[in-house]
Amino acid sequence: MTRRVIRVGCWVLGIWLIAGLVAAQQRPLLTEDPEAIGDGLILLEAGIDRAWDETFTVSGLEGNLLRGPQLGLSFGMGPNAEIQIDGISFSRLNISDRFDAPLSSMLDVTGDTSSSFADIVVGAKVKIVGEGARMPAIALRFATRLPNASNESGLGLDTIDFFQSILVGKTIESVRVVGNVGLGILSDPMRGDRQNDVLTYGFSLARAFAPGAEIVGEINGRASTRRGAPPPGTETRATMTFGLRYTRGTVRFDGGLFTGFTSRDPRVGVTGGLTWVFESPLSP
Repeated sequence: MTRRVIRVGCWVLGIWLIAGLVAAQQRPLLTEDPEAIGDGLILLEAGIDRAWDETFTVSGLEGNLLRGPQLGLSFGMGPNAEIQIDGISFSRLNISDRFDAPLSSMLDVTGDTSSSFADIVVGAKVKIVGEGARMPAIALRFATRLPNASNESGLGLDTIDFFQSILVGKTIESVRVVGNVGLGILSDPMRGDRQNDVLTYGFSLARAFAPGAEIVGEINGRASTRRGAPPPGTETRATMTFGLRYTRGTVRFDGGLFTGFTSRDPRVGVTGGLTWVFESPLSP
């Protein structure tokens, strides 16, 4: 009995320590944890996605999208802050359908495939309240999406978007509960003097069920606040994801399934990857 208690205690302690190291990014989820990765640490995540029936409402393309390798980096800037670079990726679309769209005349795609580098997101996260016995951890996140994807490929919008969000997280026994809510300022790809303000949100759960293993799930998306039809490319979108994570040392492996809630979201998709936390070579 005593040996079993010690084993369970070591397991819980190990899960807690690992969660503290890799909470900054939450592959295969999108909902952001308020905890930072830690001073002098670097988090590297890599993965690949496959989505079926992805629709690009601005270019008029539809098909099956392969994204990968997807890379993300986070740099610990003290115990409560980090800098993030996400979305370093290459996308390839197998086109199954074309339809009239606002910028379909700009397409430079003659075959049944199109490819482009993806938009990069640069952000910063600062934890302002630490987690306590009853109080959840709270953080602020600010991010900018840069127009790296080509609109001639039909996979990009050639716009700069801005995001601000509040992140909340609390561990209740073996369950990690995380919530995000914020504002996204999305530029109109048709007119540079217009924008659409969207409500961004995310809610995720992660539950440990074996040593180093978790089952995870989330709902993540955005809701347009504009009355009437929003500018193309800024519409309401949402996805639901379920997956598994397995941690060994400072490396976490993940896999998941996701599905969209709107006609613009992919019908179904799969994702897989890993997250690795290591000490910065510049640390003293």
